[in-house]
Amino acid sequence: MSNANKAKGTRYESELRDYLNDLGFTVRRVVQMGNKDQGDLHGYPLHIIEAKNVKSIDLPSFVRQADREAINAGEPFGVAFVKKARGATGDGYAVRSIATDVRLVARLRDMEEALKDADFDRWYDIDEEHREAS
Repeated sequence: MSNANKAKGTRYESELRDYLNDLGFTVRRVVQMGNKDQGDLHGYPLHIIEAKNVKSIDLPSFVRQADREAINAGEPFGVAFVKKARGATGDGYAVRSIATDVRLVARLRDMEEALKDADFDRWYDIDEEHREAS
């Protein structure tokens, strides 16, 4: 990989970090060490993020890499954030396998039910806040 491509990737990782942090997350770039890569960005709840800013998009490879790096990092979910050509950071794509997405949505469903049972008023307030945030 040329230094120009590495710089392009590093720039995109930084853009993603800043974008997510501006939305209230605490995401940080991770320095890679050894052969057990742990993804590019940590701090996105329950995930590692594999950032991709490439001309040739290879979704199967991106998903495999994100899943493998989530395991290495001890997180339950991996996701590849793929930059949209000539698009803003938020216009890119979040890519994961259907199996991973189903596990994520099942967890979300179960946690929502647990919160609803434990504190319905809090659940209701959170639900309303996120319905209006679109």
